[in-house]
Amino acid sequence: MTTHICFHGIGVCADERESGEARYWMAEDTFLRTLDALADRSDVELSFDDGNRSDLDIALPALTERGLRATFFVLAGRLDDPASLNARDLRSLLAAGMSIGNHGWTHTPWRALDDAAARRELFDARNAIQEASGTTPTEAALPLGRYDRNTVRRVRAAGYRALYTSDRYRSRPGAWMRARYSVTEHDTAESVGALVTRRSGASEARNAAASLVKRLR
Repeated sequence: MTTHICFHGIGVCADERESGEARYWMAEDTFLRTLDALADRSDVELSFDDGNRSDLDIALPALTERGLRATFFVLAGRLDDPASLNARDLRSLLAAGMSIGNHGWTHTPWRALDDAAARRELFDARNAIQEASGTTPTEAALPLGRYDRNTVRRVRAAGYRALYTSDRYRSRPGAWMRARYSVTEHDTAESVGALVTRRSGASEARNAAASLVKRLR
């Protein structure tokens, strides 16, 4: 089984663009220690959501130094935002061996979108990221982790080869839906390491069951 660890911002969230955003930023020194704890784990995959500047300024050098790879899920609507990654940054990530995925256009949950909004989030955003980066995103990550059966159907129909959630349980290698653990400001290298080393238990089973229910609704 694979444990997917998801980061958002690294360092200090100087200006929240959404209420509660700062909760998902990890202090830089904690982030570096966390990478050290995960560096030798072949059963761990890393990703970054939202396309914050810290992905390039802090995360990329730290990953490269440790020989690690990650997928960066970016928001097409923030490519011109000074606090976010731009086209040159995306190409720098790719040149360093990282992958780029789609996180949508506006960080709007994909659940209950009308057809026009879904097209913008799944297709227009992918096209914009492709134009900016020079590569086509083949994987998507759910904004705010929210989804239902119709969301899953739309993402599959759009041709993505993987969909990342925030459901907090381990995933089978190569699974199309891949649950992740999103770290928060309260996490430490030790707490993240414990997620990876602990045995699967009742909480993971509940989370997997809840994911199944959402896919059936």
